[in-house]
Amino acid sequence: MPAGPGASATLADVARAAGVSKTTASDALRGHGRVSDATRRAVLDTARRLGYTPNRSARSLRTSVTDTIALHIPEFLTSAEYYMSFVFGVAEQAARAGLNVTLLSSGRLPQADGLILCDPMPDNPVVDRLMTAGLPVVTAERYGGDSRPAGVIWSDHETSLTELLDHLHARGARRPALIASDSTADWALTLQHTYARWCAGHGIQVLLRKAPFGSSPEMLRGVVGELLAGTPDTDAIVCAADGAAAAVLPEIRSAGRVVGEDLLLASCVDSLAMRTAEPPITSIDLRPRHMGAECVRLLCEILAGEAPRGTTRTLAIDMIVRASTDS
Repeated sequence: MPAGPGASATLADVARAAGVSKTTASDALRGHGRVSDATRRAVLDTARRLGYTPNRSARSLRTSVTDTIALHIPEFLTSAEYYMSFVFGVAEQAARAGLNVTLLSSGRLPQADGLILCDPMPDNPVVDRLMTAGLPVVTAERYGGDSRPAGVIWSDHETSLTELLDHLHARGARRPALIASDSTADWALTLQHTYARWCAGHGIQVLLRKAPFGSSPEMLRGVVGELLAGTPDTDAIVCAADGAAAAVLPEIRSAGRVVGEDLLLASCVDSLAMRTAEPPITSIDLRPRHMGAECVRLLCEILAGEAPRGTTRTLAIDMIVRASTDS
């Protein structure tokens, strides 16, 4: 409802009356973002008509901002498709908001208004320093350390992996294995716990193997080779890490197994490698570009006082069924 007599109009009131989103209204009032002249005029006219006054703390913050946000991703995975797509999403949304982006390669904090941390690991000293630097932090996925971020965008990996395992089971898999990452990131631990619970619920033996975070294709192939040699009745393999499922295809073939016939293969991260593999690999689309954009959007709302600290939002993710699980 619009503000009543004697009450101060809010940004939400202005956005509603102008027929735009809160983000668009904020961009128009600040003179930032990709807002058409007509929309900007309409928002400004609406704000004047409603007697809108920007929040004092937000206005004070804006007058002292650097118009820069800082981004940190796992250092040695900058070439992974998921993280590159995430960075593009951050950059695109930041440009819409009229902000610059600084990519952090160390714990040294640049001049910035806020931070975005992708897959923050609680045992990472760089992440620990950034989390306690005194700036608003939004994390992509939950943070398992003692500090609490100002905002979180996270994906429901438990539900998506459960759906994927149910899909494999419906196609005959009775001995599915998980090739997990040894990362302490929340998503990695969630996948392991979900897999163990799913196996317990179906009376299936756990076949969990771990590979170092950011493993080379050779290392991943070695893990899968040992798995198939030690447990030849394995009839499905789910790879947690970005690109891992495509990387282990040669090892599966060298073991005399045929993907899609006597072995099902799936990935917890979709990518070009999954789509172009032969056969294509069933995967979970984590929508990294959208994840990056949503992190920037939430950080901007927190900086402007439009969203409370502690805000957590869920990003929808989907399973994409391909030929590697058709049997």
